[in-house]
Amino acid sequence: QVQLVESGGGSVQPGGSLRLSCATSGGIVSNSDMGWHRQAPGKQRELVASITMYGFTNIADSVKGRFTISRDIAKNTVYLQMNSLKPEDTALYYCNARPRTSLYPFWGQGTQVTVSS
Repeated sequence: QVQLVESGGGSVQPGGSLRLSCATSGGIVSNSDMGWHRQAPGKQRELVASITMYGFTNIADSVKGRFTISRDIAKNTVYLQMNSLKPEDTALYYCNARPRTSLYPFWGQGTQVTVSS
């Protein structure tokens, strides 16, 4: 069974920082490609950052230089460090996992990030 639980969202002023966490069931992070997506009201869900089971990372151009994805295999947790936040970063952020043995991804429930003055 695959379970993903996001946390760490909240409200912050422009220029501030937040760290999102995605806690997973045992063995998921080391055997899955992991990613963070976000969705604002009325907009399509978009990929923000990803990290493969081998540790290779990819960051969307819109957040490159500001966001960092990382993982702690021992804790079965994936993180998204968000710095220099902008109002356009406001969205519901979702963690997702694609285990190497699965043909489809699994999703968490999401955590809200709001950036405003």
